[in-house]
Amino acid sequence: MVSPHVRRPWARRPPAAAAAAAAVLALLLWWLLPGGGPAPGGQVVFTTGARGGVYERYGELLKEQLARDLPEVDVTLVPSQGSVQNIERLVSGEASFTIAAADAVAAYVNSGGKDADRLRACARLYDDYIQLVVPADSPVRAAEDLEGLRVGLGQRRSGVNLIAGRLLKAAGLDPDKDVQPVLQGIDRMPELLVRGELDAFFWSGGLPTGAIEELAEAIEIRLVPLGDLVPVLHAQEPQTRSYRAALMPSDAYPAAQDGKAVETIAVANLLVTMDGTDAALTEGITRSVINSRDRIGREVHAAQRVDLRTAIYTHPLPLHRGAERYYRSVKS
Repeated sequence: MVSPHVRRPWARRPPAAAAAAAAVLALLLWWLLPGGGPAPGGQVVFTTGARGGVYERYGELLKEQLARDLPEVDVTLVPSQGSVQNIERLVSGEASFTIAAADAVAAYVNSGGKDADRLRACARLYDDYIQLVVPADSPVRAAEDLEGLRVGLGQRRSGVNLIAGRLLKAAGLDPDKDVQPVLQGIDRMPELLVRGELDAFFWSGGLPTGAIEELAEAIEIRLVPLGDLVPVLHAQEPQTRSYRAALMPSDAYPAAQDGKAVETIAVANLLVTMDGTDAALTEGITRSVINSRDRIGREVHAAQRVDLRTAIYTHPLPLHRGAERYYRSVKS
């Protein structure tokens, strides 16, 4: 028992010291607790992707989620040609957030692009699957069979254009000389295939992509396996480090796959911003992305792959400090 004549040390603390300690504690709580501090607000420009693609639909659904979670943030969605243009818009200041495929990000970083060292990731999202689509009666059974044909390679500043060129080279074809390149996006390529103005097209997107689902309902199509090109791609590292062998599930496009999985290549998508983006805003958006997985995943099935355990693996980019703050707050 403490003697009543002995003053307890904490009883001697002057009011000013107690107030200072309380202020420090409040600051720590603001910093560490989810949702601490004033709610972020302001304008956000989110550059998405080609019309009809998964980037566009994901962006629409994320905007709806952010309206609930961050009502003071005004989000504007801007369509784009894809990953390459998205990165350019971030760096130029035209956009504040985007989705970009890891291979396109790596290509920009490895080439020493302007302000590449300022790019930051918020989360690893879902994987894009490389899809080579042909009419069901096409003689094309492998990428090398595309020689001399009219092939959709995506728009010039898209992620699919980047990977399609690499795949053709891996198959021993020159994208500029050995095929007739058609530089169109997913909003146009299915229509051209239906009209017989295109023999095949590449697409890099989450599964399933709505435009290809609709195409499979309009005509009979087939997905050409690309898995045989994986060893050749991996021999080209580090440029191709982002690619991995993958199986397109048999139910991705049931009408086009005859109940069979398709060997192909996958690449991760990243939610990307710049290092100067407000930390509280980045933390809030990262939280919404993780927490909205099931809600968004009901309409964009690829989003069901968003996972807290893998979201931090954002190579080749470091995490933004706001995203780091979120992950630390939910670490068990």
